[in-house]
Amino acid sequence: MDVQSLFSVQGKVAVVTGGGTGIGLMIAGGLVQNGARVYITSRKQKVLDKAARELTALGPGKCIALACDLQSYDQTRQFVARLAELEPSGVDVLVNNSGANWGEQSLEDYPDAAWAKVLTLNTQRVFTLTQLMLPLLDKRASAESPARVINIGSIDGIRVPTLITPAYSASKAAVHHLTKVLAAHLGMRHITVNAIAPGAFESHMMAQTLDTLRESIIAAVPVGRIGRPTDMAGVCLFLASTAGAYVNGAVIPVDGGTIVANQFNLQSKF
Repeated sequence: MDVQSLFSVQGKVAVVTGGGTGIGLMIAGGLVQNGARVYITSRKQKVLDKAARELTALGPGKCIALACDLQSYDQTRQFVARLAELEPSGVDVLVNNSGANWGEQSLEDYPDAAWAKVLTLNTQRVFTLTQLMLPLLDKRASAESPARVINIGSIDGIRVPTLITPAYSASKAAVHHLTKVLAAHLGMRHITVNAIAPGAFESHMMAQTLDTLRESIIAAVPVGRIGRPTDMAGVCLFLASTAGAYVNGAVIPVDGGTIVANQFNLQSKF
């Protein structure tokens, strides 16, 4: 099989949460530029509209903006109902990317409210949106071409970060295991579920950290740089295409080897 067919997403329908900025925009861009019709969602309609215009202009696919505050269960249900109206024949790919973080200077300062905010969006809504979208995913699912769910976790759900962000790390570790649970249940329905665990990428969530710690972060990455849009787009195209059809229940770090370096550095001290 030729490479273009193997990695093609031409004509597929995809949904990318948090698709207006950061990693979500990188993913949406990769899908649109390879011929998919992509719905992006987040709270900010103006940000979504701008991203949708720019990505559609790049083509050959199309990007459509649908605002939704995923912290709200009712808005999440309304979002899926609207998708069902717009795409009655179903959805091929769901990318659960929307997320929140909360950092403090010490564990003693970490508020209880952080847990509700971060876990609701980062973990609970991954399940909620996948659950609500099952009828749409089922319509496109087949043994030859499964529907795909791609969850965006984090290397901070695998390693222990130095920053005081316990809710974020716990939420992403939960996403990784939830991915495996969903993969076991949905594989028999011809819906694969996998997770990507990004390292450092340019994003709104990482902006402040990169502003203050960029050099030390890069120094900890064996390949000597932070992630690029093509790095994130590439792994999503793999998982969304024929090339990734037999991958199910995997958690794929996309971090330039950061996790490996952390483990190596720790072992070298003893």
